[in-house]
Amino acid sequence: MEKEFHLNDVVEMKKPHPCGTNAWKIIRMGADIRIKCGGCGHSVMIPRNEFAKKMKKVLVKAETEEN
Repeated sequence: MEKEFHLNDVVEMKKPHPCGTNAWKIIRMGADIRIKCGGCGHSVMIPRNEFAKKMKKVLVKAETEEN
């Protein structure tokens, strides 16, 4: 089962950030994924396959524009 996530989704990771927050926003997607901490604003870039292993679930789905 492949986990589904998209740009601007807010996700929960298996381990919380040292600042105490466990909500991360996906701000860049490609071969690597950049996520930004919802608490302190620190951003981290990790490989897509590593991100898929460490992600627990999607907390907030991104709003999509449909015209």
